[in-house]
Amino acid sequence: MKVVCIGSGNVATHFCVALKAKGADVIQVWSKSDENAAVLARLIGAQPVSDLALIDKTAALYLIAVKDDAIAEISAVLKGISGLVVHTSGATDISVLSGYENYGVFYPLQTFSKSRGIDFNKVPLCLEAGSEQVMKRLKEIAGKLGGPVYEVDSRKRKILHLSAVFACNFVNHMYVLGNVVLNEHRLDFEMLRPLIMETAEKVQADLPVNVQTGPAVRHDEQTELKHLQLLTGAPQLQEIYQTLSNSIKKTH
Repeated sequence: MKVVCIGSGNVATHFCVALKAKGADVIQVWSKSDENAAVLARLIGAQPVSDLALIDKTAALYLIAVKDDAIAEISAVLKGISGLVVHTSGATDISVLSGYENYGVFYPLQTFSKSRGIDFNKVPLCLEAGSEQVMKRLKEIAGKLGGPVYEVDSRKRKILHLSAVFACNFVNHMYVLGNVVLNEHRLDFEMLRPLIMETAEKVQADLPVNVQTGPAVRHDEQTELKHLQLLTGAPQLQEIYQTLSNSIKKTH
């Protein structure tokens, strides 16, 4: 299967590496950055392309893995393609690709960084297709990657993406803020890592609502007051602390 990759970021990189490992021939990589396209192309033995007009029109799969706001623009430029065109966005409607004969969505529900390997056997792949024939083809490709496969329409995919922002992006930002507090008092973030791991492991076996701990769930107002006093010089952190504590109390 010949593949053309449109994009060179985290998602594009991991998909290209995984597809190549499963026998696909990734023939071209385009990126807004010529340098980034060249880096990914070297990694997988593909040709870097600096102009979308030079994209090979004979590939079986065109993987659009770019920022959400660039998908429509790229879709409007790519012409004369009969192969399967998919985007990997969680928040972008499938209709943005409706100008193609064969189109769909191949959304991996995972966080990606170039510096960390990903086992696609554990990555949920959310698929949407413009036709039953395309869905069959998407499932064949997903099957080669090995992860669990779900048919998810555009509306539900957006909800998944929203949930992922809470469960991943916002949680990671809490780590950032926790580290800010530690740095203020010359304490090492390394001390928090076991706590973070234990919290993540708990929700692998139970629902988050059942494993909530901390002063807010206990309605321990004295401890909350002490925490807020420690944050006297950081009103933004005080506000976040109070908002999240109140949300926990309402949930429990």
